[in-house]
Amino acid sequence: MAAREYGQYCGVTRALELVGERWALLIVRDLLVGPRRYGELAAGLPRIPSNILAARLKELQAAGVLRRGPRSRVVVYELTPFGRELEPVVLALGAWGFKAMADPREEQVVTPDSMTMALRTAFRPGVAIDLPATAYWARLGPAELLVRVDGATLDVSRGDGPVDLAFAAGPGIRRVISGELAADRAIETGVVEVLRGRGDLLGRFASTFHLAA
Repeated sequence: MAAREYGQYCGVTRALELVGERWALLIVRDLLVGPRRYGELAAGLPRIPSNILAARLKELQAAGVLRRGPRSRVVVYELTPFGRELEPVVLALGAWGFKAMADPREEQVVTPDSMTMALRTAFRPGVAIDLPATAYWARLGPAELLVRVDGATLDVSRGDGPVDLAFAAGPGIRRVISGELAADRAIETGVVEVLRGRGDLLGRFASTFHLAA
């Protein structure tokens, strides 16, 4: 029996054998945002040793979770349809983990891909569908994201563009998303800084992206 097998005939067991190794689901998380080159994956997971990243990519490829897709002369890693089926699992884990989050420690980092998935986790399409289409530009720590909401459709990308509200926030944005801190109070206390646009739209953002802690 292979060292990483649990010796049980069970779907949960088999899932853990495929993606339960350390770093594996974080690689999947980042690839759910989009295809990534090896260097991009390494940059998004700054603490992963290069030999472990290479091993996890090889294992996930062997399991049919991801594949190498050549783009011109550059090798790109992307999820297979089987791998993309993990999206609701990753989002559910993110929502569950949010309940146990406190303020970040000094050594913990935020990446654009992790924040993209956090927004996808918190997105409430049932609320957004009744609101006007809105575009936000958010600087969340070092991550700068363009967030477009149109009905039940969410699009998050890097970069800038025309928006209704641009704002900057640090870790305190967690308190806005959890409902612990009202949007107007977040602006008054400096937890959120309005850079341009209508500050009152932060309330719409908070209702569109909400996770109870």
